[in-house]
Amino acid sequence: MRRRVTITVEEGVVQAAEAAVASGRSPSVSDWAARAMADRANRERLADVLAGIREELGPATDEETAWARSVLGL
Repeated sequence: MRRRVTITVEEGVVQAAEAAVASGRSPSVSDWAARAMADRANRERLADVLAGIREELGPATDEETAWARSVLGL
């Protein structure tokens, strides 16, 4: 289900969304904004999962961090 909302953003963000539409990278400004919001929500959910893992198992070792970064290409 989709729901209409009104948001206020910086002019540069609007221009980026409009450029994405003009270049064919997004079908509409609304779709561009909705995808950005969904991406943010997914990152925040992942951060919550990682915080739970850290709480349960403690912080990652330097070796574990290096491995994760190499797998993720960071």
